[in-house]
Parts: sequence; C-alpha cells; structure tokens
Amino acid sequence: MSKGILGRKVGMTQIFEANGRAIPVTVIEAGPCHVLQVKTVDRDGYEAIQLGFSDKPRRLVSKAGRGHVASISSKRSSKLKAAGASAPVKAECEPKRFVREFRGAPAADVGAQINISILDGVKAVDVTGTSKGCGFSGWMKRHNFAGQRATHGVKKVHRHAGGTSAGTYPGHVRKGKKGAGHYGVDRVTMRNLKVAKIDVENNLILVHGAVPGPAGGFVIIRETNKVG
Repeated sequence: MSKGILGRKVGMTQIFEANGRAIPVTVIEAGPCHVLQVKTVDRDGYEAIQLGFSDKPRRLVSKAGRGHVASISSKRSSKLKAAGASAPVKAECEPKRFVREFRGAPAADVGAQINISILDGVKAVDVTGTSKGCGFSGWMKRHNFAGQRATHGVKKVHRHAGGTSAGTYPGHVRKGKKGAGHYGVDRVTMRNLKVAKIDVENNLILVHGAVPGPAGGFVIIRETNKVG
C-alpha cells in the first residue's frame, strides 16, 4: 500500500535554506495513529487499513464507537462467546476523532501505532483536507468574476452578475451556470507538495506550500503518485 498517515494542520511559517532563501511551509502534526481495523478481500471484498487519529472522550462516543476500538461486554458478545465464535481483534485504545482508510495491502496489524517516521525518505506528498467555509458568497468572490464597469452610466450594480440567460430562448437560466451560492467546505487535495522537513521527535512534517482548511483542521497525508 502507499505510505500514508493522518494529521492536523498547525499553521504556516517559513524556514530558510543554506543560501538564505525563505521557503513558506505548512506545519502538520502527523500521528501517532492507531491501526483500528485491517480489511481483507475474503471478509470485506477489498484490502485496506483503517487508521484513527486524536483521542476522543469516551463520554462523547456511542457504545458502538467504543466497541469498535476496544473489547466491551454485551449480550451479543456473550452469545458469540458461548457459541464458540472468536471475537475480532480490537486495537484496545481510546476512541478516535478522525478515522480514515488507506487502500492497499496492509502493512501493520490491528493495535499497532504508526508515526511520522513512515514517511522517511518520501520526497513529496498529497495532502487532503476540507477547505474553509465562506458561507453564501456572491459571483465575484465565488467565481472570480470581474464585475461591471465602474464608469458613468453604471449605477450601483458594480458587483452584480449582469445578464445570465437569453430572454427568447431558452427563456430561463441553464443548469450549471456559475452564480452565487454556498462556497467552501469542499474536499480538496493539494498534489505533489515537497517535504521540507520531518521532525520524528515532535510528530511534525513541514511541507512546501499551502494546505486546505483552517488551523486545527484534520488532513490526510499520502505519498504522492504524481510523476514530475
């Protein structure tokens, strides 16, 4: 499977190369992540490894969520045990806030911990996150429209969209027309970000460039498959 880990965006800063050139970087706290589940072709129809990042208080998690990561007693588990069925292996850890799967042949067992050292030697990564929300935004902000002219004769409609369809045919706005609406909170992937530095001791990775989402937002970090 491709190398990957879960993390949280810390913020942006800059570092300096030996020649004095400043490089803008995004600091990401990556791992440690627990392996919560290993999926196989025989049981699940595909191969994948499920990772969890950032502990979540037990009081905020349902019983099903707690039972996913640790062995808990229940009527169903008691019946299965009495019938001689073996219970699935649990990670025996705290419930997690951020859980995602990485497709491919698993490289670790349930309960193992994966830290940022898994990306040692990786030159570039793809970072996936949720972009910042901008609410209901207009044409200019959402689609970078130029707006109308700020000249004599254009009165108080400088940020309006102008005409959006023909009056005779089709007589209505066609589907897919760019317009005002909900902007942001989309799944965004930044491809081929160069790895500037990896700090294994503090579970940090510095990537060259911007990463989607606000500071504190969860992100998925994968070794890039982009060539060039």
